[in-house]
Amino acid sequence: MAATRSAGVVLHRPGPEGTEVLLGHMGGPFWARKDDGAWSIPKGEHGPDEDPRAAAAREFAEELGAPLPDGPLVELGEVRLSGGKRITAFALAADFDVERIVPGTFAMEWPPRSGALQEFPEIDRAAWFGIDAARRKITKGQLPLLDRLPALLAG
Repeated sequence: MAATRSAGVVLHRPGPEGTEVLLGHMGGPFWARKDDGAWSIPKGEHGPDEDPRAAAAREFAEELGAPLPDGPLVELGEVRLSGGKRITAFALAADFDVERIVPGTFAMEWPPRSGALQEFPEIDRAAWFGIDAARRKITKGQLPLLDRLPALLAG
């Protein structure tokens, strides 16, 4: 079976203390009381025939409820998570008002084994973080994407 593929965007902007990145706090009951390691770039799965850039733009809009800002998507490369999922990410220099998010939702059985299906937001909030804070907030598997950003910006 082929590995699950996702694509996403590392939105970044200049901040008062240097580069800031946009992260979304993952929604649902598993992440509700977690903070460090519970944030993600806006991303989502795509099929083998879909262009990762198109998937990244679609998933940004689905997760945040607003279109991806205009600008060139610069490839940050791919990371492979411990479960085998592969994420292709793109950097985009743009601002975004985190107060405007209208997150997409997903359904899951909650509480477990209750038979009750509940809807949860894909992300329950979004925020801008400086790179050092973002390194603490982002899920471990996505950390290499943040590590690649300064070299991209310097180059």
